[in-house]
Amino acid sequence: MSFTYTLRTGLLAGVGAAALVVTPAFAAAAPQAAEAAPAPAPAAGLPDGVPIEEIVVTATKRETNLQKTPISISVVGAADVKNRHVQSLIDLADGAVPSLRVATFEARQSALTIGLRGIVPGDANQPAREQGVGVYLDGVYLGRQHGLNAGLFDIERIEVLKGPQGTLFGRNTEGGALSMVLKAPTGEFGGRATAGFGNYGSYTGQVHLDLPAINTGLGSLAFKLDGVIMHQDATTKNPLAGQVGWNQFHRYGGRVAARWKPVDGLTVDLAFDKSRDENTPFYSQLLNYNPLGKPVGTVYDSTKKAWYTDSTLTTKGIAPLPGMVKYGFDRLDVADIGVPQQVSIDKTQGFSSTIKYKVSPSLELRSITAWRTVSDAQWDNSGGAHRTPVYVPNANFSRYSLATLDQRQFSTELQAVGSISNIDYVLGLYYFSERANDAARTPNTNKWVSDPVTQLATGYTINDPSQYPLAPTARASIAYAKSYAAYGQATWTPISPLHLTLGGRYTSDRKNGSLFTVNGAATDFTFKQNNDRFDPLAVIAYDVAPGVNAYVKYATGYRAGGASSRSLNYRAFGPEEVKSYELGLKTELFDRKVRFNLAGYIMDRNNSQVDFNFFVPQPDGTVRNTLETVNALGTTKIRGVEADLSVRPVDGLALGLSYVYTHTKVPPARNTVQEQLNQQIDPTNTAQVFQDVYIVYTPENALSGTIDYDYPIGGAGTTLKLHLDANYADAAYTFDNEPVKADKTFVVNGRIALADIRMSDAGQKLTISGWARNLLNNSFVYRRSNANEAVLGDYGNFNAPRTYGIEATINF
Repeated sequence: MSFTYTLRTGLLAGVGAAALVVTPAFAAAAPQAAEAAPAPAPAAGLPDGVPIEEIVVTATKRETNLQKTPISISVVGAADVKNRHVQSLIDLADGAVPSLRVATFEARQSALTIGLRGIVPGDANQPAREQGVGVYLDGVYLGRQHGLNAGLFDIERIEVLKGPQGTLFGRNTEGGALSMVLKAPTGEFGGRATAGFGNYGSYTGQVHLDLPAINTGLGSLAFKLDGVIMHQDATTKNPLAGQVGWNQFHRYGGRVAARWKPVDGLTVDLAFDKSRDENTPFYSQLLNYNPLGKPVGTVYDSTKKAWYTDSTLTTKGIAPLPGMVKYGFDRLDVADIGVPQQVSIDKTQGFSSTIKYKVSPSLELRSITAWRTVSDAQWDNSGGAHRTPVYVPNANFSRYSLATLDQRQFSTELQAVGSISNIDYVLGLYYFSERANDAARTPNTNKWVSDPVTQLATGYTINDPSQYPLAPTARASIAYAKSYAAYGQATWTPISPLHLTLGGRYTSDRKNGSLFTVNGAATDFTFKQNNDRFDPLAVIAYDVAPGVNAYVKYATGYRAGGASSRSLNYRAFGPEEVKSYELGLKTELFDRKVRFNLAGYIMDRNNSQVDFNFFVPQPDGTVRNTLETVNALGTTKIRGVEADLSVRPVDGLALGLSYVYTHTKVPPARNTVQEQLNQQIDPTNTAQVFQDVYIVYTPENALSGTIDYDYPIGGAGTTLKLHLDANYADAAYTFDNEPVKADKTFVVNGRIALADIRMSDAGQKLTISGWARNLLNNSFVYRRSNANEAVLGDYGNFNAPRTYGIEATINF
């Protein structure tokens, strides 16, 4: 895809055409009121639109203008969060930022998979596994995928930093970083309260309150209080009475923040947050039955535990499908079979302390210290009869995944941010410590009732729920991690248009763990891994002209190694590392009415961590999820282009368009799980098995666009606000070792609001809005597996249906 801006008329025509199709670059937030000072005179021939506002980011550990920061960055601002009705990070799975990929782990909302630029971990929710994209909350690294879907507090902005951030952010940022920045206490009384309701029994409530600063004998002290609640009933109902359905959530939490300024130049920010997320997974549906066209069995031999096509027991067949099981349907409103299902519960909490001391106008010292915990009680019965185990007369079925995870982490970071003459620098020391443990069991909750003559299913019963927690423990493990780092980065400006940046980070990782239970038996599998590495960075940036900046960048990053607690022997794997070469252009044209940013990159990843995942039937009738992770030989090649266009053609109108192209190629990897299965059949078979593998949740083409229009009503500041965004992505793989793609995706969201209705002379204002997500009610499979195609069929998970509602917000 190409963008040009050589002719003004061509630009405006192209933007107009784009506005009719799709729309969003988040760097162009909704239009804002004009400044009191007169704007610069518009360029000849262009409409007198309001300039695009400046966006300040902290990607380089200091506040810089987005356009002058030599990093490919997308920013989701507070207005974007509101316009898209983003309540938690899973709402960014619609493709709002095309290079950012967000998905559930398995079908579960209790843990999120987050990826950038083709760095997408398939299963990083185990205690000894790591993410490839670092997620940060007010500068604090969040060590686990669990808890990432908690309700968002008062977001100021979400910075999406693309490409390796190994120098300033460190371990597990080889794909980039997602940095959430919350609004700090202002010291002035004010705030807002929001309440709303919608379809599927949804309701929301938010209170954000700034209290006036207290002048004590030890300086000023200001507080900010935040509380949120959000609820949605199931979008797929469960026909079993008294049990919850699928894709429902009930999230709530609170946060207290304090800002203390004891003396000039010293700021101490303290915050405590606590959240609870009660949710259920998306429903897993059987997409086809017997896709390989195998003969269907009619006679089951309990001795041989196999289906045959006739009573002679000479020809094996695939298990028949009970008539009550639906397959090949679109997204189901009501499941075909009722199963026991209760909510999973995620609990997150944390305390952070951020201290900044302005030693002089050219030097600031900082400290960021935090303690955080995550606990997860998982209840996932999303498969019913749509996944293995297959039908056997009078046998148990419907795998209930019961798992727990508990994590504790502590981190502290010291920074010196300053300038000397024409050099800006950042120096830092970092320490991170983590302990995490998990356990899982997978009982079957239902039992088929079969005709004694035909052996076909006539119904089902529910097994005794009190026995579920007594099922054998499939796995239990604990892992520890410590990481130490020292880093520095400096930018030298020898002449005004040229900026040279060099940086480096030394990291020492120490990890160990034990897998002490496998399939109900005590084990003593352990792993220990120590890794030291250095990640350099080099950037040449040049101010080509006012509003036009170009850069070339070299950076590295890595994802720490570990071990899979889903494996049978706690097989360890090493870290993977990436080298990135990037060329970028950032422009603001026509008196800041047009912003166009372009980046192209080449990334080479070595020792790629690849997952081989199999659901293996056990002798007791349960199904075990066995997963081995290996380091693939050779170099994984990732190539891409990212383009963002924002335009303000006339007053009140903002248009945005973002496009991402990503090409990936992973060399074949050794499949140790298949080797183990082969040896179970033939102990003398020691042949190594190599197979093609894929990068997950990474479409080749992704596109997102926005239209925002503000229309003043009357003279009291009331505004009619219209927002529309559309998001498209090509089909993508969703399992490392499966050559099948999910569906292409297309999601449209919208919002209409009557904003800032004056309520009193004291300044209270009311905003009434209506919103819709997936406005066109488009249906697609976002996650698909063909692991069971030889015995049952493909299964998948559909996206959420259209949701909508109204909200009222009072600002005071």
